[in-house]
Amino acid sequence: MKLTILGSSASTPKINNYTTSQLLRIRNHHILIDCGEGIQMQLRKLKINFSKINHIFISHLHGDHYFGLIGLISTFRLLGRDSDLNIYAPEGLQELINLQLKLSSSWLNYKIFFHTLKSKNQKLIFNNQDFAVKTIPLNHRIYTNGFLFEEKFDQRNIYKSKIKEYNLKIDDIKKIKNGDDILLQDGKKLKNSVFLKSPKESKSYAFCSDTAYHTDLIKLISSVNCLYHESTFLDSHSDLAKKTKHSTASDAAKIASAANVGKLILGHFSNRYKNQEKFLSEAKIHFKNVELAIEGTEFDI
Repeated sequence: MKLTILGSSASTPKINNYTTSQLLRIRNHHILIDCGEGIQMQLRKLKINFSKINHIFISHLHGDHYFGLIGLISTFRLLGRDSDLNIYAPEGLQELINLQLKLSSSWLNYKIFFHTLKSKNQKLIFNNQDFAVKTIPLNHRIYTNGFLFEEKFDQRNIYKSKIKEYNLKIDDIKKIKNGDDILLQDGKKLKNSVFLKSPKESKSYAFCSDTAYHTDLIKLISSVNCLYHESTFLDSHSDLAKKTKHSTASDAAKIASAANVGKLILGHFSNRYKNQEKFLSEAKIHFKNVELAIEGTEFDI
């Protein structure tokens, strides 16, 4: 699981800073999380293949989290995309995108499937053999979700050397994968575990977009490997954080500590601050393993 920061500014883009967007790679899946203005430029700059993005998750309908979407959808068509695109977003986005396409007399040569999010409770919204995604209800000025991505490892791989050593047949391999022990031709019985590699550790990533300090989410993100939590303000503007339903770096760190996460990534920085290192110093008072969501940075989760 790898995370690339495409944008991490709050509200408006700047010359070298884009608004919220991230690319999450889980095995062969490329997942876009939020799609702020100008994100196409970041995708090109970082040499990320557009065509591999098949899932887009939008946290809420404030412009700095989705204004780049209609442009990306249009570019997909111009690049000849023909594979399906799945978009998971609050109610209203489908209507908005369809209206933009209609008024510009645009068309698509691929299908978009909109998955409308309405529930204020945590819901499983995607599930396949490689990963699952659940919503994380947040506390913002409008309906907002974070997203919990959980990797899966359903089967342990068999040592190829053991297949050769014991001359295993196809039926034997099937039994091993099903959890059965094996009876060899000489009558010797071997435990299933002899043939199987240790399972890989499945990883988890929680994306907590715009939200006030919200202790309800602690149980929903408990012990994740990595947490992204917005940190729009420093402590000196905690009054603004409460008024606008955003968080401070300290708020994010307190959530990370209470949830016992592995790593905290801070982002969604207000443009009023010139020195982002202050976010680190304030957060580390409450939680030590903290990093900043700097554009172009890639994290191994």
